[in-house]
Amino acid sequence: MKNYMDLTGRVAIVTGASSGLGYEYCKALAENGAIVAAFARRADRLEKLKKEIEAAGGTCLSVPCDVSKEQQVIDSVKKVADTFGKIDILVNNAGVMAYCPTTELKLEDWQKVVDVSLTGYFLMSRECGKYMIKQNYGRIINTGSMFGHICGKDHPILAYNATKGAVPNFTRSLAQEWARYNITVNAIGPGQFPSEMMVFDEATLEYLKQRCPIPRPGKIEELCGQLLLFASEASSYTTGQTIYIDGGWTCV
Repeated sequence: MKNYMDLTGRVAIVTGASSGLGYEYCKALAENGAIVAAFARRADRLEKLKKEIEAAGGTCLSVPCDVSKEQQVIDSVKKVADTFGKIDILVNNAGVMAYCPTTELKLEDWQKVVDVSLTGYFLMSRECGKYMIKQNYGRIINTGSMFGHICGKDHPILAYNATKGAVPNFTRSLAQEWARYNITVNAIGPGQFPSEMMVFDEATLEYLKQRCPIPRPGKIEELCGQLLLFASEASSYTTGQTIYIDGGWTCV
């Protein structure tokens, strides 16, 4: 029987790969046969990831890159295409957060969130799309958030919410534009998962128990399954969709 989730020989770029979800996404893609190019600013963490993937028998190229810088994106994407001859999968995952009341939010902090979490998605999609269109194949997966659909009470994260709120329509717009080139574009909207931006103390865990239908934080494998589905042939007729993986948070 054919394995529709097999990614053997596919070349995948993951941004924000030096920690958190991006780090785990890279490992999940490699474990399912993909050749991974890991993008992030912290070169030392990328090297650690590269060694882990290679020790498990996979292939990983570490690419230090700030996705908010246009020329760095252009050069880095070209490096991947020159090295492997193609780009099949893009996972837009890099993101930052500015946590403070809106009246105290500095323009430079707002701009940093927009530059990384939205402009970075555009730059990476544009450059990878050039190769995907030529080869008539591509899979783009954008990391959104449940806070792109709702706004958490007492969470002063306006810039983060605004950029994540843009991800579903960015996804839909690009999906309809590039569908003719056999490129699908979908998004994952995580709920509460452990990462550098989300640390679970006792108060947070208690709040989760009261607020979330599945009363616990998510586990990384509960995200990776959807990532692999969108990256594979199993979802070749699915595009423009955002799937919220949030324990039911957004349904109540």
